[in-house]
Amino acid sequence: MTSVQSKKKMDNIMTSLFLCGAGFAVVLLVAFVGFVIVEGFSGMTPEMLSFTGSGMGNMFFNTLYLVFLALIASTITGIPAGIYLAEYAKKGRITHWVRMAVETLASLPSIVVGLFGYLVFIVMTGSQWNLFAGSLAVSILTLPLVTSVTEDALRNLPDSYRQGSLGLGASHWQTIWRVLLPACFPRIMTGLIMAAGRGFGEAAALMFTAGMSTDINWSNWDITSTSCPLNPFRPGETLALHIWALRTEALHADAAQQAATSSAILMILVVSFSLAARYMSWRIDKKMGGNK
Repeated sequence: MTSVQSKKKMDNIMTSLFLCGAGFAVVLLVAFVGFVIVEGFSGMTPEMLSFTGSGMGNMFFNTLYLVFLALIASTITGIPAGIYLAEYAKKGRITHWVRMAVETLASLPSIVVGLFGYLVFIVMTGSQWNLFAGSLAVSILTLPLVTSVTEDALRNLPDSYRQGSLGLGASHWQTIWRVLLPACFPRIMTGLIMAAGRGFGEAAALMFTAGMSTDINWSNWDITSTSCPLNPFRPGETLALHIWALRTEALHADAAQQAATSSAILMILVVSFSLAARYMSWRIDKKMGGNK
């Protein structure tokens, strides 16, 4: 066997190994998602999806509402941080420490964030467990993603955007607000969708902040009332916490099936938001490439 044939054979072997590895990852993901969804919906009953005390409708609403509040907090802090790093930060100690802080936040265990949220948002404020405290804890976990996506989106814009705007007499801030942010808005939205997918699955960070009880009265829309659905300062059990409680504390007969159904709904939420983020990213790349 010649050296060329030997190299070609080794190349084919390595290519096969890489394909097997990628195929195994895809099959494992599809099998896992499929098993959770089939197991969850096979024994589902209409009462499980109701907005009553025995259903999980209230937990579903709490999950969406908490993630919405967390995204607001992440947007308010993460997008300005990304703008600073992309447009204003210069090489130096301050920028180095800011980047290190963002990277450290991205690697923090969620249980540590939950304990921090409990001490700061619950104990120090003298309040009870509530959705607002839980959303702030989740926003700490999603903040690095929003910040990095915003920074990358601004850095990947052509310099002609900046030069053209500045050449027409616009200030740096006007260029950012009226030219750069609208141009990279779809990419930032993609990052927010990915952050929402991260927030849906959080449980440890909410165990000490959002609480494990839900008392919602859908006929009460007084936002100052603790039973109003839109009151952010009421306790709110999310789907992830509901699954944990059913598997560790519940004693009724259908607890296992309720946990499986909750897992299936949560899985669909996470997968849907991940696919939406991928689709938006694909559309953006296609548009930037000049294709319709």
